[in-house]
Amino acid sequence: MAEEPPQIAESRRARGRPRDWHDKTAQNTIKSLDRALEVLETLSDMGGATLSELAAEADQSPATVYRVLITLEGRGMVEFNPTEQLWNIGARAFLIGSRFLRRTNLVERARPILRQLMEATGETANLGMERAGQVLFLSQVETHASIRAFFPPGTLSPMHSSGIGKALMAQLSDARLDGIIAEHGLDQFTPHTLTDPDMLKADLAATRDRGYSIDAEERNEGMRCVAAPVFDAYGDVVAGISVSGPSSRIVDHMIAGFGEQVSQAAADLSRAIGADRP
Repeated sequence: MAEEPPQIAESRRARGRPRDWHDKTAQNTIKSLDRALEVLETLSDMGGATLSELAAEADQSPATVYRVLITLEGRGMVEFNPTEQLWNIGARAFLIGSRFLRRTNLVERARPILRQLMEATGETANLGMERAGQVLFLSQVETHASIRAFFPPGTLSPMHSSGIGKALMAQLSDARLDGIIAEHGLDQFTPHTLTDPDMLKADLAATRDRGYSIDAEERNEGMRCVAAPVFDAYGDVVAGISVSGPSSRIVDHMIAGFGEQVSQAAADLSRAIGADRP
């Protein structure tokens, strides 16, 4: 039997990975590289350390850690301050991390998380961000139920009457919050809309304390929403994730459970876009 041409055989393989890419046993790991990365991660967590401090924290010998540091220093991944005798993360590590951030796409990374959230709660999952003092809806995964909330991508909504809007507002400075209220006002849409600035700020304080916001029929009567904030690598709030649906399905005793699920989804997305501790 004639052999396959090399180019055909090669095309049958997964690109970028060898045949046994799923095998993560010791034979397919480089122990010295793994130790070096552990030292780098430990140094990053410590924010600067002496050789002895880093060796103790990484639970490796000073001699081993020193060889790792010298190697990483040659690549610009770490730097040494001779005056303070401290090792720190280097500029090269920052450049590599910046390339990851440039590659990150918020909407793309949110899609599987939104889908999992919709399946877990049975309600529509949404992603939105603040744009010029309003909520801009970016993505949505709809529930299979016949009665459901619908916010097409590109929809703008007032922040004070939106679950995502209040999750975002709760993370803003007082000056930024007052600016949004002054520019857009607090229009009333239902009897439940918070139109008094002091009442709204009290609600936002409660949102910060519990980690998620609640839109209790404040934009549309008969509809509820629970939302949580998403943070980037710098700790800045960049988006919000929510679940929304009819009040007949999102009843009072379910709010706390939905809040935990939404908060976890928001934390997962935060990590996916580079946040260390959302």
